[in-house]
Amino acid sequence: MTQKKPWQGRFSAETDEVFEVFSESLSFDYRLFSQDIAGSIAHCRMLVKQAIIPKESGDKIIQALKKVREEIAAGKIEFDPAWEDIHMAVEACVISKTGPVGGAMHTARSRNDQVATDLRLYVRDSILEIQSLLSGLMTAFIEKAKQYIDVILPGLTHLQHAQAVRFSHHLMAYVEMLRRDSQRLSDALKRVNVLPLGSGALSGTTFPLDREYVADQLGFEAISRNSMDAVSDRDFVVEFLAAAALIMAHLSRFSEDLIIWNSAYARFIELPDALTTGSSMMPQKKNPDGAELIRGKSGRVFGHLMAMLTVLKGLPMTYNRDLQEDKEPLFDAVDTVKAAISVAVLLVKGLEAIPERMAEATAWGYLQATDLADYLAKKGIPFRDAHAIVGRLVAHAIENGKALSAYTTEELQKFSPLFEKDALEVTAIDKGVDQRSGFGMTGRSAVMEQIEFAENNYLKNRETHSEKK
Repeated sequence: MTQKKPWQGRFSAETDEVFEVFSESLSFDYRLFSQDIAGSIAHCRMLVKQAIIPKESGDKIIQALKKVREEIAAGKIEFDPAWEDIHMAVEACVISKTGPVGGAMHTARSRNDQVATDLRLYVRDSILEIQSLLSGLMTAFIEKAKQYIDVILPGLTHLQHAQAVRFSHHLMAYVEMLRRDSQRLSDALKRVNVLPLGSGALSGTTFPLDREYVADQLGFEAISRNSMDAVSDRDFVVEFLAAAALIMAHLSRFSEDLIIWNSAYARFIELPDALTTGSSMMPQKKNPDGAELIRGKSGRVFGHLMAMLTVLKGLPMTYNRDLQEDKEPLFDAVDTVKAAISVAVLLVKGLEAIPERMAEATAWGYLQATDLADYLAKKGIPFRDAHAIVGRLVAHAIENGKALSAYTTEELQKFSPLFEKDALEVTAIDKGVDQRSGFGMTGRSAVMEQIEFAENNYLKNRETHSEKK
């Protein structure tokens, strides 16, 4: 016989088994057990403080809650699907240890405000974990940038050789992306860190709650102002998923760069064996699977964002069971982002640049063309005319299979008499790169400033929120 539900008092028939399987969420929301118990402990402390339940009952419930937390964490509790969700599972386990008095833990609250609280605690914890991982990835990029500070490679636009840049400058571009990712999470955290507990099912409760006390116990910085909004709000989940999607977009872009650099056509880098795989058919293959999987997994996080928006778009006030569908997309997004960042750290730490290949590609990419046009413009020629002159020079170089750095002053003067001996410094790749020494540019001094600033400002430790013991 199916176990009676806590809400089954007004029902004359038991839940259909097919529907019970369809509707349960315990198989995935068990992951919220730590947050659920933390919220229940804070709630019980408040109930005792407000003399809503006796201190003896509250102490007994809290002791049981802590024991249940230990047992779930140790895998000692076998969940009964009839419990429906983690809230009922925890309550059932507490009652099994305390007897009927355990039922007092649900006084003055609903599963509606309870799950909203659990989710906010979970998202808050996840944000802090992901920010820590992002800090580790930024550190890996910075260290690799310092290692290869003097390596130069072709910078691309439209996947065509454009201008020479430092490899370190390219790596630091991803540090800026990741910094924005961390900032977005910090901004989202302001809206996550709002306590909904005390909102009840939708209209609050007749009990004299002290919501400020509960917020302090759980480390919330604010309290929800409208009980109807509080139980139905999942904006914070959408906002987190949007930030997660951007993180994955950035990791996917980096992965694409790695795949291009590692290709047989470029051979700019070598990836570690531990993050690559071979072919079941072709013995010579070494495939960049780590990068490819990050690139592929970005799509599932994008999909989770769209799924959550779809769940929310047609919901009337207030709580609707559709909101049960917020958890699996959220959980998978968190898992995917954390795993992808961790693999990205290994990729960055393990990649080895091949400077001679980068130098070869840079020498033959006609990457000094813009610098030569700038040279003529500084001599007083309108830039558009200078652009045309250098364009003819490049066409000549391509036709004759000649690098720009191989031209003598006399040869350059055939295209413009304004080219003088110092133009040869412009055709020298390393000197041309270091002329870009302005703020945020690719010259050595500018990149070193970027590295120093990032080390001093992007990698600070964050405070963590925790339940008060």
